Amino acid sequence: MMNRRDFVRASAGAALGSLAAPRVATALPPALPAPWGATAEPDRMAWWREARFGMFVHFGVYSVLAGEWNGRTDYGEWIRNNAKIPLEQYDTFLERFNPTAFDADRMAALAAAAGMKYLVITTKHHDGFALWPTKQGDFSVARTPYRRDLMRAVADACRRHGVVPCWYHSIMDWHHPDYLPRRDWEKGARTAEGANFDRYVAYLHAQVEELLTWYGDIGVMWFDGEWEGETWTYPRGEALAAHVRRLAPRTLINSRVVGQPANGLEATLTRPKLGDFGTPEQKIPDRGLSGVDWESCITMNKNWGFNRADQDWKSLPTLVGLLTETASKGGNLLLNIGPKGDGSIPEASVERLEGLARWMRVHGEAIHGTQASPFDGLSFRVTRGARRLNCFLPAWPAERELLLPGLRTTPTAVRMLGASARERLGARLVDGGVAVTLPERASDPVCSVLALDFAGDPEVVTR
Repeated sequence: MMNRRDFVRASAGAALGSLAAPRVATALPPALPAPWGATAEPDRMAWWREARFGMFVHFGVYSVLAGEWNGRTDYGEWIRNNAKIPLEQYDTFLERFNPTAFDADRMAALAAAAGMKYLVITTKHHDGFALWPTKQGDFSVARTPYRRDLMRAVADACRRHGVVPCWYHSIMDWHHPDYLPRRDWEKGARTAEGANFDRYVAYLHAQVEELLTWYGDIGVMWFDGEWEGETWTYPRGEALAAHVRRLAPRTLINSRVVGQPANGLEATLTRPKLGDFGTPEQKIPDRGLSGVDWESCITMNKNWGFNRADQDWKSLPTLVGLLTETASKGGNLLLNIGPKGDGSIPEASVERLEGLARWMRVHGEAIHGTQASPFDGLSFRVTRGARRLNCFLPAWPAERELLLPGLRTTPTAVRMLGASARERLGARLVDGGVAVTLPERASDPVCSVLALDFAGDPEVVTR
Protein backbone atom coordinates (compact mmCIF):
# COMPACT_ATOMS: atom_id res chain seq x y z
CA MET A 1 0.00 0.00 0.00
CA MET A 2 1.19 3.51 -0.69
CA ASN A 3 2.40 5.33 2.43
CA ARG A 4 3.28 8.84 1.33
CA ARG A 5 4.57 9.90 4.73
CA ASP A 6 7.21 7.17 4.63
CA PHE A 7 7.99 7.53 0.97
CA VAL A 8 11.64 8.29 0.35
CA ARG A 9 11.90 10.23 -2.89
CA ALA A 10 14.04 8.29 -5.32
CA SER A 11 16.51 9.75 -7.77
CA ALA A 12 17.38 8.43 -11.15
CA GLY A 13 21.09 7.94 -10.71
CA ALA A 14 21.57 4.49 -9.09
CA ALA A 15 22.38 0.84 -9.91
CA LEU A 16 21.09 -2.00 -11.88
CA GLY A 17 22.95 -4.86 -10.26
CA SER A 18 23.43 -8.17 -11.99
CA LEU A 19 19.79 -9.09 -12.70
CA ALA A 20 18.77 -9.47 -16.32
CA ALA A 21 15.45 -8.09 -17.54
CA PRO A 22 12.64 -10.65 -17.77
CA ARG A 23 11.74 -11.64 -21.30
CA VAL A 24 8.52 -9.89 -22.29
CA ALA A 25 7.00 -8.42 -25.41
CA THR A 26 8.13 -4.83 -25.86
CA ALA A 27 5.28 -3.52 -28.00
CA LEU A 28 3.05 -1.13 -26.03
CA PRO A 29 -0.66 -0.61 -26.74
CA PRO A 30 -1.68 2.86 -27.91
CA ALA A 31 -2.93 5.43 -25.42
CA LEU A 32 -6.60 6.30 -25.14
CA PRO A 33 -7.76 9.15 -27.37
CA ALA A 34 -9.61 10.75 -24.43
CA PRO A 35 -9.65 10.38 -20.62
CA TRP A 36 -11.84 7.90 -18.85
CA GLY A 37 -13.48 8.92 -15.59
CA ALA A 38 -17.04 10.14 -15.14
CA THR A 39 -18.05 8.58 -18.48
CA ALA A 40 -18.18 5.07 -16.97
CA GLU A 41 -21.43 3.34 -17.84
CA PRO A 42 -23.87 3.15 -14.90
CA ASP A 43 -24.38 -0.60 -15.30
CA ARG A 44 -20.64 -1.27 -14.83
CA MET A 45 -20.61 0.72 -11.60
CA ALA A 46 -23.91 -0.57 -10.20
CA TRP A 47 -22.57 -3.54 -8.22
CA TRP A 48 -19.79 -1.44 -6.70
CA ARG A 49 -22.14 1.36 -5.67
CA GLU A 50 -24.53 -1.15 -4.13
CA ALA A 51 -21.71 -2.83 -2.18
CA ARG A 52 -20.57 0.13 -0.04
CA PHE A 53 -18.17 -2.17 1.89
CA GLY A 54 -15.13 -4.22 0.86
CA MET A 55 -12.09 -5.98 2.32
CA PHE A 56 -8.52 -4.92 1.54
CA VAL A 57 -5.78 -7.55 2.02
CA HIS A 58 -2.08 -6.65 2.18
CA PHE A 59 0.06 -9.77 1.98
CA GLY A 60 3.47 -10.48 0.51
CA VAL A 61 7.01 -11.58 1.20
CA TYR A 62 7.35 -8.56 3.54
CA SER A 63 4.81 -10.25 5.84
CA VAL A 64 7.41 -12.79 7.02
CA LEU A 65 9.43 -9.97 8.64
CA ALA A 66 6.42 -8.97 10.80
CA GLY A 67 7.47 -5.31 10.64
CA GLU A 68 10.83 -5.77 12.37
CA TRP A 69 14.36 -5.07 11.13
CA ASN A 70 17.60 -4.48 13.06
CA GLY A 71 15.77 -3.85 16.33
CA ARG A 72 13.16 -1.47 14.91
CA THR A 73 9.57 -2.67 14.99
CA ASP A 74 7.66 0.07 13.16
CA TYR A 75 7.90 -1.21 9.59
CA GLY A 76 5.18 -2.58 7.33
CA GLU A 77 4.86 -3.40 3.64
CA TRP A 78 7.40 -0.64 2.84
CA ILE A 79 10.09 -2.39 4.89
CA ARG A 80 12.55 -2.94 2.04
CA ASN A 81 12.57 0.77 1.19
CA ASN A 82 12.31 2.22 4.67
CA ALA A 83 14.85 -0.13 6.27
CA LYS A 84 17.10 0.18 3.18
CA ILE A 85 17.44 -3.57 2.69
CA PRO A 86 19.72 -4.44 -0.26
CA LEU A 87 18.03 -6.26 -3.11
CA GLU A 88 20.21 -9.36 -2.81
CA GLN A 89 19.36 -9.69 0.87
CA TYR A 90 15.65 -9.09 0.30
CA ASP A 91 15.66 -11.87 -2.31
CA THR A 92 16.68 -14.38 0.36
CA PHE A 93 13.37 -13.83 2.17
CA LEU A 94 11.65 -15.83 -0.56
CA GLU A 95 13.11 -18.93 1.11
CA ARG A 96 11.06 -18.06 4.22
CA PHE A 97 7.79 -17.47 2.38
CA ASN A 98 5.70 -20.59 3.05
CA PRO A 99 2.22 -19.43 4.14
CA THR A 100 0.74 -22.85 4.86
CA ALA A 101 -1.92 -21.24 7.10
CA PHE A 102 -3.24 -19.06 4.26
CA ASP A 103 -6.92 -19.99 4.03
CA ALA A 104 -8.59 -18.11 1.19
CA ASP A 105 -11.89 -19.79 1.94
CA ARG A 106 -11.94 -18.55 5.54
CA MET A 107 -10.87 -15.07 4.43
CA ALA A 108 -13.69 -14.84 1.89
CA ALA A 109 -16.18 -16.27 4.41
CA LEU A 110 -15.19 -13.66 7.01
CA ALA A 111 -15.57 -10.92 4.41
CA ALA A 112 -18.98 -12.16 3.29
CA ALA A 113 -20.28 -12.51 6.84
CA ALA A 114 -19.13 -8.96 7.65
CA GLY A 115 -21.17 -7.62 4.72
CA MET A 116 -18.10 -6.98 2.54
CA LYS A 117 -19.22 -7.46 -1.04
CA TYR A 118 -15.78 -7.40 -2.68
CA LEU A 119 -12.20 -8.24 -1.75
CA VAL A 120 -9.09 -6.45 -3.05
CA ILE A 121 -5.78 -8.29 -2.49
CA THR A 122 -2.22 -7.21 -3.28
CA THR A 123 -1.17 -9.28 -6.28
CA LYS A 124 2.13 -7.36 -6.30
CA HIS A 125 3.21 -4.58 -3.96
CA HIS A 126 5.99 -2.04 -4.51
CA ASP A 127 8.67 -4.64 -3.69
CA GLY A 128 7.79 -6.40 -6.97
CA PHE A 129 6.97 -9.83 -5.50
CA ALA A 130 4.09 -11.55 -7.33
CA LEU A 131 1.64 -13.72 -5.40
CA TRP A 132 0.87 -15.73 -8.54
CA PRO A 133 3.26 -17.78 -10.76
CA THR A 134 3.75 -15.05 -13.31
CA LYS A 135 5.52 -15.91 -16.54
CA GLN A 136 7.12 -12.46 -16.52
CA GLY A 137 10.26 -13.27 -14.57
CA ASP A 138 10.85 -15.35 -11.47
CA PHE A 139 10.34 -12.97 -8.53
CA SER A 140 7.14 -14.68 -7.53
CA VAL A 141 5.51 -17.30 -5.34
CA ALA A 142 6.78 -19.93 -7.79
CA ARG A 143 10.30 -19.41 -6.39
CA THR A 144 9.23 -19.98 -2.77
CA PRO A 145 8.72 -23.18 -0.77
CA TYR A 146 4.97 -22.54 -1.02
CA ARG A 147 4.81 -22.46 -4.84
CA ARG A 148 1.00 -22.46 -5.04
CA ASP A 149 -1.02 -19.79 -6.85
CA LEU A 150 -2.54 -17.56 -4.17
CA MET A 151 -4.58 -15.59 -6.68
CA ARG A 152 -6.29 -18.74 -7.92
CA ALA A 153 -7.20 -19.66 -4.34
CA VAL A 154 -8.56 -16.17 -3.64
CA ALA A 155 -10.56 -15.87 -6.87
CA ASP A 156 -12.19 -19.27 -6.38
CA ALA A 157 -12.92 -18.70 -2.67
CA CYS A 158 -14.47 -15.29 -3.30
CA ARG A 159 -16.87 -16.70 -5.87
CA ARG A 160 -17.88 -19.54 -3.54
CA HIS A 161 -18.92 -16.97 -0.93
CA GLY A 162 -20.55 -14.41 -3.22
CA VAL A 163 -17.69 -11.89 -2.92
CA VAL A 164 -16.32 -10.11 -6.00
CA PRO A 165 -12.56 -10.78 -6.44
CA CYS A 166 -10.48 -7.68 -7.19
CA TRP A 167 -6.76 -7.13 -7.73
CA TYR A 168 -4.44 -4.51 -6.26
CA HIS A 169 -1.36 -4.07 -8.44
CA SER A 170 1.58 -1.73 -7.94
CA ILE A 171 2.84 0.37 -10.81
CA MET A 172 6.01 1.01 -8.82
CA ASP A 173 8.47 -1.91 -8.67
CA TRP A 174 11.65 -1.76 -6.59
CA HIS A 175 12.87 -5.12 -7.88
CA HIS A 176 12.59 -4.97 -11.66
CA PRO A 177 15.90 -3.95 -13.32
CA ASP A 178 14.14 -1.61 -15.76
CA TYR A 179 12.02 0.29 -13.22
CA LEU A 180 13.12 3.90 -12.73
CA PRO A 181 13.90 5.92 -10.72
CA ARG A 182 16.07 3.92 -8.34
CA ARG A 183 15.76 4.47 -4.59
CA ASP A 184 18.15 7.24 -3.59
CA TRP A 185 19.76 5.01 -0.94
CA GLU A 186 20.71 2.43 -3.60
CA LYS A 187 23.25 4.72 -5.27
CA GLY A 188 26.45 2.82 -5.85
CA ALA A 189 24.71 -0.52 -5.41
CA ARG A 190 22.28 -0.51 -8.36
CA THR A 191 23.12 1.84 -11.18
CA ALA A 192 20.53 2.72 -13.80
CA GLU A 193 22.89 1.80 -16.60
CA GLY A 194 21.06 -0.25 -19.22
CA ALA A 195 17.63 0.27 -17.65
CA ASN A 196 14.80 0.85 -20.10
CA PHE A 197 11.53 2.08 -18.58
CA ASP A 198 9.50 1.27 -21.70
CA ARG A 199 10.64 -2.32 -21.28
CA TYR A 200 9.38 -2.21 -17.70
CA VAL A 201 6.02 -0.82 -18.87
CA ALA A 202 5.68 -3.76 -21.28
CA TYR A 203 6.38 -6.08 -18.32
CA LEU A 204 3.71 -4.28 -16.28
CA HIS A 205 1.17 -4.66 -19.10
CA ALA A 206 2.02 -8.35 -19.47
CA GLN A 207 1.47 -9.01 -15.75
CA VAL A 208 -1.84 -7.14 -15.79
CA GLU A 209 -2.88 -9.24 -18.78
CA GLU A 210 -2.17 -12.43 -16.82
CA LEU A 211 -4.23 -11.18 -13.88
CA LEU A 212 -7.18 -10.30 -16.10
CA THR A 213 -7.17 -13.42 -18.28
CA TRP A 214 -6.21 -16.29 -15.95
CA TYR A 215 -8.83 -15.96 -13.20
CA GLY A 216 -12.20 -15.14 -14.74
CA ASP A 217 -14.04 -11.85 -14.29
CA ILE A 218 -12.30 -9.41 -11.94
CA GLY A 219 -14.27 -6.58 -10.35
CA VAL A 220 -11.56 -3.93 -9.94
CA MET A 221 -7.96 -3.33 -10.97
CA TRP A 222 -6.79 -1.27 -8.00
CA PHE A 223 -3.56 0.44 -8.99
CA ASP A 224 -1.06 2.16 -6.67
CA GLY A 225 2.50 3.52 -6.70
CA GLU A 226 1.76 5.91 -9.54
CA TRP A 227 3.21 9.15 -8.21
CA GLU A 228 6.78 9.07 -9.60
CA GLY A 229 5.87 11.45 -12.37
CA GLU A 230 9.32 11.65 -13.91
CA THR A 231 8.69 8.15 -15.30
CA TRP A 232 5.00 7.30 -14.81
CA THR A 233 3.43 9.91 -17.05
CA TYR A 234 -0.21 10.61 -17.84
CA PRO A 235 0.00 9.00 -21.32
CA ARG A 236 1.38 5.85 -19.72
CA GLY A 237 -1.55 5.84 -17.31
CA GLU A 238 -3.92 6.24 -20.26
CA ALA A 239 -2.29 3.34 -22.05
CA LEU A 240 -2.56 1.09 -19.00
CA ALA A 241 -6.24 2.00 -18.56
CA ALA A 242 -6.84 1.27 -22.24
CA HIS A 243 -5.09 -2.10 -21.85
CA VAL A 244 -7.43 -3.02 -18.98
CA ARG A 245 -10.48 -1.89 -20.95
CA ARG A 246 -9.53 -4.04 -23.93
CA LEU A 247 -8.92 -7.12 -21.81
CA ALA A 248 -11.85 -6.69 -19.41
CA PRO A 249 -14.32 -3.96 -20.45
CA ARG A 250 -16.46 -4.33 -17.32
CA THR A 251 -13.58 -4.27 -14.83
CA LEU A 252 -13.42 -1.03 -12.84
CA ILE A 253 -10.21 0.98 -12.46
CA ASN A 254 -9.36 3.21 -9.52
CA SER A 255 -8.01 6.73 -9.92
CA ARG A 256 -4.42 5.79 -9.08
CA VAL A 257 -3.78 4.47 -12.55
CA VAL A 258 -2.31 7.92 -13.14
CA GLY A 259 -0.50 10.36 -10.87
CA GLN A 260 -2.57 12.71 -8.73
CA PRO A 261 -1.65 16.21 -7.57
CA ALA A 262 -0.17 16.12 -4.07
CA ASN A 263 -2.98 15.17 -1.68
CA GLY A 264 -5.43 15.83 -4.52
CA LEU A 265 -8.28 13.39 -3.97
CA GLU A 266 -7.45 13.07 -0.28
CA ALA A 267 -7.83 16.75 0.53
CA THR A 268 -10.62 17.81 -1.84
CA LEU A 269 -12.85 15.22 -3.44
CA THR A 270 -13.04 15.75 -7.19
CA ARG A 271 -13.77 13.68 -10.24
CA PRO A 272 -10.67 11.62 -11.08
CA LYS A 273 -8.83 12.47 -14.26
CA LEU A 274 -8.64 8.80 -15.11
CA GLY A 275 -10.41 5.76 -13.71
CA ASP A 276 -13.87 5.10 -12.33
CA PHE A 277 -13.57 6.19 -8.69
CA GLY A 278 -11.38 8.22 -6.37
CA THR A 279 -9.33 6.59 -3.61
CA PRO A 280 -8.73 8.73 -0.50
CA GLU A 281 -6.46 6.92 1.96
CA GLN A 282 -6.74 6.67 5.75
CA LYS A 283 -9.38 9.37 5.84
CA ILE A 284 -12.98 10.04 4.92
CA PRO A 285 -13.71 13.25 2.98
CA ASP A 286 -15.51 16.01 4.82
CA ARG A 287 -18.44 15.53 2.48
CA GLY A 288 -19.35 13.58 -0.63
CA LEU A 289 -19.74 15.22 -4.00
CA SER A 290 -22.74 14.52 -6.20
CA GLY A 291 -21.80 12.44 -9.21
CA VAL A 292 -18.38 11.44 -7.84
CA ASP A 293 -17.71 7.81 -6.89
CA TRP A 294 -15.09 7.30 -4.19
CA GLU A 295 -13.76 4.73 -1.76
CA SER A 296 -11.84 5.34 1.47
CA CYS A 297 -9.23 2.67 2.21
CA ILE A 298 -8.47 2.44 5.94
CA THR A 299 -6.48 0.13 8.22
CA MET A 300 -7.76 -1.63 11.34
CA ASN A 301 -4.58 -0.63 13.19
CA LYS A 302 -1.70 1.57 11.94
CA ASN A 303 -0.12 -0.66 9.30
CA TRP A 304 -1.29 -2.18 6.04
CA GLY A 305 1.08 -5.15 6.07
CA PHE A 306 1.44 -7.34 9.17
CA ASN A 307 3.35 -5.77 12.04
CA ARG A 308 3.64 -7.91 15.17
CA ALA A 309 4.26 -4.90 17.43
CA ASP A 310 1.33 -2.84 16.15
CA GLN A 311 -1.47 -3.36 18.68
CA ASP A 312 -3.16 -0.01 18.11
CA TRP A 313 -6.42 -1.58 16.96
CA LYS A 314 -9.52 0.44 16.24
CA SER A 315 -12.50 -0.63 18.33
CA LEU A 316 -15.62 -2.19 16.84
CA PRO A 317 -17.68 0.97 17.48
CA THR A 318 -14.98 3.00 15.69
CA LEU A 319 -15.06 0.67 12.68
CA VAL A 320 -18.86 0.76 12.52
CA GLY A 321 -18.61 4.55 12.77
CA LEU A 322 -16.21 4.63 9.79
CA LEU A 323 -18.61 2.49 7.78
CA THR A 324 -21.69 4.55 8.60
CA GLU A 325 -19.87 7.84 8.00
CA THR A 326 -18.60 6.67 4.61
CA ALA A 327 -22.00 5.38 3.49
CA SER A 328 -23.72 8.55 4.73
CA LYS A 329 -21.47 10.56 2.41
CA GLY A 330 -22.13 8.32 -0.58
CA GLY A 331 -18.81 6.45 -0.57
CA ASN A 332 -17.43 2.96 -0.06
CA LEU A 333 -15.23 1.72 2.79
CA LEU A 334 -12.33 -0.63 1.95
CA LEU A 335 -11.20 -2.00 5.32
CA ASN A 336 -7.78 -3.63 5.50
CA ILE A 337 -6.39 -6.79 7.05
CA GLY A 338 -2.72 -7.83 6.97
CA PRO A 339 -2.20 -11.60 7.28
CA LYS A 340 0.82 -12.89 9.17
CA GLY A 341 3.82 -14.40 7.44
CA ASP A 342 2.31 -17.89 7.76
CA GLY A 343 -0.83 -16.63 6.01
CA SER A 344 -3.11 -16.66 9.04
CA ILE A 345 -5.28 -13.65 9.84
CA PRO A 346 -4.39 -11.85 13.11
CA GLU A 347 -6.87 -12.73 15.82
CA ALA A 348 -7.58 -9.05 16.51
CA SER A 349 -8.70 -8.67 12.88
CA VAL A 350 -10.86 -11.79 13.12
CA GLU A 351 -12.53 -10.48 16.30
CA ARG A 352 -13.40 -7.20 14.59
CA LEU A 353 -14.65 -8.89 11.43
CA GLU A 354 -16.88 -11.12 13.53
CA GLY A 355 -18.15 -8.07 15.42
CA LEU A 356 -18.91 -6.34 12.13
CA ALA A 357 -20.72 -9.50 11.01
CA ARG A 358 -22.98 -9.40 14.07
CA TRP A 359 -23.82 -5.75 13.46
CA MET A 360 -24.27 -6.11 9.70
CA ARG A 361 -26.58 -9.12 9.99
CA VAL A 362 -29.13 -6.78 11.54
CA HIS A 363 -28.23 -3.44 9.99
CA GLY A 364 -26.68 -4.23 6.59
CA GLU A 365 -29.79 -3.02 4.76
CA ALA A 366 -29.00 0.48 6.05
CA ILE A 367 -25.59 0.32 4.29
CA HIS A 368 -25.92 -1.74 1.10
CA GLY A 369 -27.52 -0.04 -1.86
CA THR A 370 -27.90 3.30 -0.09
CA GLN A 371 -27.08 6.85 -1.08
CA ALA A 372 -25.71 9.85 0.76
CA SER A 373 -27.68 11.65 3.44
CA PRO A 374 -30.08 14.33 2.14
CA PHE A 375 -29.57 16.36 5.34
CA ASP A 376 -27.01 19.01 6.24
CA GLY A 377 -25.51 19.56 9.66
CA LEU A 378 -27.07 16.72 11.65
CA SER A 379 -25.35 15.39 14.76
CA PHE A 380 -25.92 11.82 13.54
CA ARG A 381 -25.38 9.96 10.25
CA VAL A 382 -28.14 9.16 7.74
CA THR A 383 -28.28 7.05 4.58
CA ARG A 384 -31.00 7.15 1.98
CA GLY A 385 -32.42 3.93 0.59
CA ALA A 386 -35.34 3.12 -1.66
CA ARG A 387 -38.21 4.99 0.04
CA ARG A 388 -36.32 4.85 3.33
CA LEU A 389 -34.14 6.95 5.59
CA ASN A 390 -31.75 5.20 8.00
CA CYS A 391 -30.54 7.15 11.05
CA PHE A 392 -27.44 5.86 12.88
CA LEU A 393 -27.40 6.47 16.64
CA PRO A 394 -24.12 5.26 18.22
CA ALA A 395 -24.96 7.14 21.45
CA TRP A 396 -28.54 6.95 22.65
CA PRO A 397 -30.11 10.43 22.75
CA ALA A 398 -30.99 11.82 26.15
CA GLU A 399 -34.26 13.18 24.74
CA ARG A 400 -36.98 10.73 23.71
CA GLU A 401 -37.88 12.85 20.68
CA LEU A 402 -35.55 12.93 17.67
CA LEU A 403 -36.00 15.73 15.12
CA LEU A 404 -35.25 15.27 11.43
CA PRO A 405 -35.07 18.91 10.34
CA GLY A 406 -36.32 19.78 6.88
CA LEU A 407 -38.11 16.47 6.33
CA ARG A 408 -41.48 17.34 4.78
CA THR A 409 -42.92 13.85 4.26
CA THR A 410 -44.66 11.89 6.99
CA PRO A 411 -43.29 8.32 7.17
CA THR A 412 -45.66 5.38 6.78
CA ALA A 413 -43.71 3.30 9.31
CA VAL A 414 -40.91 3.94 11.81
CA ARG A 415 -38.99 1.28 13.72
CA MET A 416 -35.61 0.32 15.08
CA LEU A 417 -33.79 -2.23 12.92
CA GLY A 418 -33.53 -5.48 14.83
CA ALA A 419 -36.72 -4.85 16.77
CA SER A 420 -39.96 -6.65 16.09
CA ALA A 421 -41.90 -5.36 13.10
CA ARG A 422 -44.80 -4.86 15.51
CA GLU A 423 -42.81 -2.35 17.56
CA ARG A 424 -43.76 0.72 15.55
CA LEU A 425 -42.67 4.15 16.72
CA GLY A 426 -44.60 7.39 16.57
CA ALA A 427 -43.72 10.17 14.14
CA ARG A 428 -45.37 13.51 13.42
CA LEU A 429 -44.86 16.54 11.22
CA VAL A 430 -43.80 19.63 13.17
CA ASP A 431 -42.75 23.11 12.09
CA GLY A 432 -39.07 22.14 11.85
CA GLY A 433 -39.46 18.75 10.16
CA VAL A 434 -40.50 15.33 11.47
CA ALA A 435 -40.24 14.38 15.14
CA VAL A 436 -39.86 10.68 16.03
CA THR A 437 -40.59 9.30 19.50
CA LEU A 438 -37.77 6.93 20.38
CA PRO A 439 -37.99 3.88 22.66
CA GLU A 440 -36.49 4.12 26.13
CA ARG A 441 -33.38 2.11 25.35
CA ALA A 442 -30.97 1.63 22.48
CA SER A 443 -31.65 -1.33 20.20
CA ASP A 444 -27.95 -2.12 19.70
CA PRO A 445 -24.94 -1.70 22.03
CA VAL A 446 -22.64 -0.56 19.18
CA CYS A 447 -24.89 1.59 17.00
CA SER A 448 -28.69 1.59 16.81
CA VAL A 449 -30.42 2.27 13.51
CA LEU A 450 -33.75 4.07 13.20
CA ALA A 451 -35.52 3.27 9.91
CA LEU A 452 -38.23 5.51 8.44
CA ASP A 453 -40.24 4.11 5.51
CA PHE A 454 -42.22 6.24 3.05
CA ALA A 455 -44.82 5.69 0.36
CA GLY A 456 -42.56 7.46 -2.15
CA ASP A 457 -39.35 9.45 -2.14
CA PRO A 458 -39.22 11.62 1.00
CA GLU A 459 -38.90 15.36 0.51
CA VAL A 460 -36.10 17.03 2.46
CA VAL A 461 -35.62 20.80 2.38
CA THR A 462 -32.14 22.04 3.26
CA ARG A 463 -31.00 25.58 3.85
